Amino acid sequence: MNMDTPDCRFCGTTLTHTFADLGRTPLANSYVALDTELSEDPTYPLHARVCGECLLVQVEDVVPAEDIFSDYAYFSSYAQSWVEHARKYADMAIERFGLGSGSSVIEVASNDGYLLQHFANQNIPVLGIEPAANVAEAAEARGVPTRTAFFGAALAQSLRDEGIHADLLAGNNVLAHVPDLNDFVSGLAILLAEDGVLTMEFPHLLRLIEDVQFDTIYHEHYSYFSLLVVERVFARHGLKLFDVEELPTHGGSLRIFAGRADGPDRRESTGLQAVRAAERTARLDRVETYTGFQPRVEAVREGLRAFLEQAARDGKQVAAYGAAAKGNTLLNFCGITADQISFVADVSPHKQNHLLPGSRIPVMAPEHLKTARPDHVLILPWNLKTEITTDHAYVRAWGGTFVIAVPELTVLP
Repeated sequence: MNMDTPDCRFCGTTLTHTFADLGRTPLANSYVALDTELSEDPTYPLHARVCGECLLVQVEDVVPAEDIFSDYAYFSSYAQSWVEHARKYADMAIERFGLGSGSSVIEVASNDGYLLQHFANQNIPVLGIEPAANVAEAAEARGVPTRTAFFGAALAQSLRDEGIHADLLAGNNVLAHVPDLNDFVSGLAILLAEDGVLTMEFPHLLRLIEDVQFDTIYHEHYSYFSLLVVERVFARHGLKLFDVEELPTHGGSLRIFAGRADGPDRRESTGLQAVRAAERTARLDRVETYTGFQPRVEAVREGLRAFLEQAARDGKQVAAYGAAAKGNTLLNFCGITADQISFVADVSPHKQNHLLPGSRIPVMAPEHLKTARPDHVLILPWNLKTEITTDHAYVRAWGGTFVIAVPELTVLP
């Protein structure tokens, strides 16, 4: 692949249209140990392009997936709202699809068992597939059988050869993380039972564009999906969508439902038709819609820089909350360091006592907020702002404020 003009990972067309060029940044989840000897973190181009043929938005795979996902800092179970989201999904799926002790539920990119535990607790056989060994170990400790491997057609065929198939095959926020999109989706079709149901959740590109969520672009998110593109990708590999739900998670996501094209004939839902119509109205079927995004990204940068400069002039201390990957994209694109933001609080012990990549802002336990009493707390995972402002409402007791930068600089009421 020519890195100056890479080819589309789905259809192979040369990519000539820019969606968002965020310069060079470190890997968003490569947190830095306090005793590291590197003076600077390795950086890589973070340039999202849109395919003029199939309209898939994507970044080039500048780093092998094995370097990102084999040992991973993100554990799903530390987000309480996400675990509850998974429980509700399990209850829905069990009832809607009549799952029981004779069923097989498989999740691709199953993380620490945050979702499959809810099926296992109801005596439904489960299997997780998770490439990060450290995260898979946590799932096993939770009682969720897990294969430590990257998913694709070869693994799917190997499982089928073992007599394993999925009556329900789930994948939450994994579709964006696969560099070989065609191999991954063909594997889904192989592993899915003839009358099985596949569900996948992913951030909706329409919401990313409307709300300037450029900070959800980072190297491990190889692709950014509209329903339009997902239907094209799945159809190529013998999968047909029959329903879609719009979700509030991750700033606005889609949960798609699909089956094998040669399986049972399922009537298309009104939800599926409605999202198709919304994307047509937003002109996601035209390349021109994507090429006007960059100036809106730069406006967010200017807004955050102006806020931090004013805080410094006023002698105010600014901290951040949530050592999220999206926060690292934001901070590095805006050129922000520990000189402007003194620390970031995060509940995950796997991130505490580390430095954020690039910005080198130290990660502390949330209790440090009470000690430092910052004037402003910039919430980096803005999608969790309600949960964060509720859990840490004590910040307001000393006159502190909560702030978000996306889609524009806002001091929360």
